[in-house]
Amino acid sequence: MIGKLSRRAFGLGVAATAATAHRSGTARAAVPPLKIGGLLPKSGFLALIGQACQRGRDLALPLLNEMGYSIELMNADFESNPDVARTQAERLIRDGAHILLGAFESGATLVIAQVAEQHGIPFVIDIGSEPTITERGFKFVYRNFPTSGMLATNGLNRFQDIFRESGKTPKTAVLMHVNDTFGQSMRTAIDAYEEGGKLSFKIVEKIAYDPQAKDLSIEVAKAKAAGAELHMVVTRLNDAILMVREMVKQRYETMGIISPGSPGMYDQQFLKVLGKYANGPITNVPWLDRKQGLTQRLERDFYKAYPNESFDLNTGFSFEGMLICADAHKRAGSTQPAALVEALRQTSLAQRVMIGGAIHFDAKGQNPDQVSAAVQNLDGKPAAVLPATSAEAKLVFPIPGWTQRG
Repeated sequence: MIGKLSRRAFGLGVAATAATAHRSGTARAAVPPLKIGGLLPKSGFLALIGQACQRGRDLALPLLNEMGYSIELMNADFESNPDVARTQAERLIRDGAHILLGAFESGATLVIAQVAEQHGIPFVIDIGSEPTITERGFKFVYRNFPTSGMLATNGLNRFQDIFRESGKTPKTAVLMHVNDTFGQSMRTAIDAYEEGGKLSFKIVEKIAYDPQAKDLSIEVAKAKAAGAELHMVVTRLNDAILMVREMVKQRYETMGIISPGSPGMYDQQFLKVLGKYANGPITNVPWLDRKQGLTQRLERDFYKAYPNESFDLNTGFSFEGMLICADAHKRAGSTQPAALVEALRQTSLAQRVMIGGAIHFDAKGQNPDQVSAAVQNLDGKPAAVLPATSAEAKLVFPIPGWTQRG
């Protein structure tokens, strides 16, 4: 009975019926290219990360067409503003986008998901971790990126691996985190992990701040005054740079700076601006699988096109988002929403660029099997140091003090 089915299950049933009917009626018809409406924050305070994600999509376009997919990319900048994300998503749909892709910032991603549902247009989330997005019964939304809860849990589990590998375990920590949608959801996940008695150290201070802040001197001074052995962070890019600069200025020394899963510290701009002071921080995040042939090809194309930029998860997940859309289109044999949704539901992509198993989606539209690596900045570039099966370099922990660097 329909009354006993979830909104998503009912929607998928309708989608499957429509998709079957469409394929049977047009089996021999030429399938037009898939128009992907890509949304990113390419201006505003998240611009640098948005531009990094755009590079992954731009590289995907010729490579995927070469691989036999037929796609076009329509780009939109939501200016780091969720309100603009709504109008841009609606504009892309009016302009003929068959599927939406985005959008990095969690608040904007949630808004785009709502627009997609209202218009009955599939939406693939390449990066965006707000957990409620895949808990609302949306039937057109599919996410390849881990939720903030998954990020935090996977990332906090890696803390123990770091301490075990190094033989050094801090007893206390300070948490500094951004207070936006992403930062708050990460804080909630960290709190739950802590309340479950899973932390091996005590968090003695939790300090929230605005990711658009121009000065973090007061927050860093408060963290230093707590006297903790470990500095744990949830950052964006610009604030991560401000924070480390202030730590150096105030001579705030800890065993290390570790994020349970957030952007910023592995970004090329962080490495460029901070130089020797960028070395040492660890970010526990999903990472590139350089053992995959597709990853190797993408990396070659990346450095040929962008020799002075960093090949990292922004590129990887942005590429995979394009791949997911293209693969669904090819299997659906259609650009119709119902057919695309049914194809997305059946996704199984073993050939990918990130570590972890095949890309697939559960009943909520979430890829449930993403894993995190410990990624440390060493010699001016980020490298996976754990797990051993994915390691590209050897872990350094504790990290050298600010005055001990040449």
